[in-house]
Amino acid sequence: MSIFAVLIALVAGACSGGAGGGTGGGTTTITLAAVDNPSMADLKKLVPDFQATHPNIQVKIVTLPEDVLRQQVTQDVAAGSGRYDLFTIGTYEVPLWAKKGWIENLSPFIAKDPSYAPDDLIPGIRGALSYNGNLFAVPFYGESSMLMYRKDMLAAKGITMPDHPTWDQVAAAAKAVNSRSVNGICLRGLPGWGEQLAPLDTVVNTYGGRWFDPQWNAQLNTPQWHDAVSFYINLLKTAGEPGAGNAGFTECLNAYNSGKVAMWYDATVAASFFTGDAAKNSGYAYAPIKVKDWSGWLWAWSLGMPSSSKKKDAAWTFADWATNKAYIQLVGTKLGWQHVSPGTRTSTYDLPEYKAAAGAFADVTLQSIAHADVTHPTVDPVPYIGVQYVDIDEFQQLGDKVSQEFAKVIAGGQTVDQALAKAQALATDVGKAQH
Repeated sequence: MSIFAVLIALVAGACSGGAGGGTGGGTTTITLAAVDNPSMADLKKLVPDFQATHPNIQVKIVTLPEDVLRQQVTQDVAAGSGRYDLFTIGTYEVPLWAKKGWIENLSPFIAKDPSYAPDDLIPGIRGALSYNGNLFAVPFYGESSMLMYRKDMLAAKGITMPDHPTWDQVAAAAKAVNSRSVNGICLRGLPGWGEQLAPLDTVVNTYGGRWFDPQWNAQLNTPQWHDAVSFYINLLKTAGEPGAGNAGFTECLNAYNSGKVAMWYDATVAASFFTGDAAKNSGYAYAPIKVKDWSGWLWAWSLGMPSSSKKKDAAWTFADWATNKAYIQLVGTKLGWQHVSPGTRTSTYDLPEYKAAAGAFADVTLQSIAHADVTHPTVDPVPYIGVQYVDIDEFQQLGDKVSQEFAKVIAGGQTVDQALAKAQALATDVGKAQH
């Protein structure tokens, strides 16, 4: 999920060669570059199960922090160096890289395995990982966004959170709960298009804002953007976590798990990582709204295959194993049902064991993903795809720069109007390049 900070660019010069291992002795070694998160740690634990049934395929998993992963994978796939045979990529990269021919169409591989059941993949996730009707990546976990809150802390103030709250209701609750010992809400303030801008973009959308109009004219100097950004930053300042400018997903997760904040708006997958009182006493509500109904984002960490891989059949054999129904059963029985990666297959949500482990947030997750419309993310029409991003190459750099301007507002270094004026100029340049 969520620190996306590298400009996609064709790389000058050669990347390191080799394809991650030899093929001597009848054994093929494949290399997977994976984002460093709990779900991938679980995958590494279960690789011996794969190799027990596939002794001729050795799997090397290289886990990297998200920003490093994105940089290395982008360099590798753009240069066609074949360093990796699989990598974890998201809904942002898949259509862009498929269009460039950087990643393999997986539909022909899927068609050879009658047990894979691509129709069981959650429709919104399947669509986001497709290009021209074909799957170019398969989901390892999927997510939307939701409001997570401590029922005990809100009840102590006589507050009941509705299932579909407005942002005004959330702000009122946050301010009512906020005290010296507990902050009302945690919201990401850490600069980055996949950090601060991910939740902030959903606020902008539900306020009626958009990055560009259908003619690619930048729209950041509008009242909708001004109102949304002002609301978000004011809520941080009046009832948010201390040091908000340095708080991303991990910092908010730690604050919520340790009882330092009463509410948190973020990725639905976060609920799988709750411990202690946070796991016992949490309630879950849909992403808060203002004007537009259903404002949750859409993301999936997925397995993609570079077109440059020389070991495609072996790579697919592992990707198939790691994303099918049987893998979900394996995780549940070996590691515990709370470890099952959410948001990939409809059938997961029919499993009694998973319902018992994740029942409190399973339906909110499923419904939020179903209602995340990447082609109509806001009130007015847009020329781009994406809820919490604009699916063009330039957005990684644009989003990072714009988020840095908002970070200056959080720190007290400039006003919202000043930040939006700079953001409008940056977006205008990008919009002109789309014609």
